[in-house]
Amino acid sequence: MSEHTLPMQFGGGDAVVCATPDATSSGRPPTLHIETYPAYDRLLVVVSGDLDIDTDQMLQRTLSTALTRSVSGLDLDLSGVEFCDCSGLNVLLRTRRRALEEAKTVAIRAAGAAVGKLLDLTHTRPLFAWTEEETLYDDAEEDLRIELVQLRRAMQTRPIIDLARGVLMASFSLSAEDAWNVLVAVSQNTNTKLHHVAQDLVNSVNGEALPEPLQQRLAAAVAQHSTPPTAASSDTRR
Repeated sequence: MSEHTLPMQFGGGDAVVCATPDATSSGRPPTLHIETYPAYDRLLVVVSGDLDIDTDQMLQRTLSTALTRSVSGLDLDLSGVEFCDCSGLNVLLRTRRRALEEAKTVAIRAAGAAVGKLLDLTHTRPLFAWTEEETLYDDAEEDLRIELVQLRRAMQTRPIIDLARGVLMASFSLSAEDAWNVLVAVSQNTNTKLHHVAQDLVNSVNGEALPEPLQQRLAAAVAQHSTPPTAASSDTRR
């Protein structure tokens, strides 16, 4: 197949319309070979052969399935692609758009002359760029997202935990530190989240009975962490 591509329109990464007058003039049957390999939380897709109107549906189906299976997206090795027209490029653009909707990415790790020329002519190469800095940024962004979730959870659960500490301090004459230690001990010994223990304890003030295992662990923790009243010194001066 001779490669004659002419970019006619490029609409924000959605589609490319171009003329390929000699795309099927050779009469060769379409050839396309695709292999996928796991790569950490991504999938590596290795494509070789011709990407044109005769093979674009096969490519679309394969990339769609691979994108669904991946966690963070696809890495494409197109170094073995000998011919690529706008039908193939449009498949890549549609896959990229879907990936973005799913918070994933599609990156071209390697491209042969045919794909590279089309990417440059249509100015779409940057849409599929991948750098180590982007990966590091994504990792940092994910860490920040996790931290924000934890902070929101802490803001939601802190009031009930403070109430539970107050209940323990008033009921058993515990210090603030001892009340906290009791909650932590009960949480660990019953394999129950701290804020759930706190909620059960606060509910008990409103008349709800504490579960028997929780009562037992609570009594043991109070006995262990409460500070006994200071007795009169036996060597009081006489």
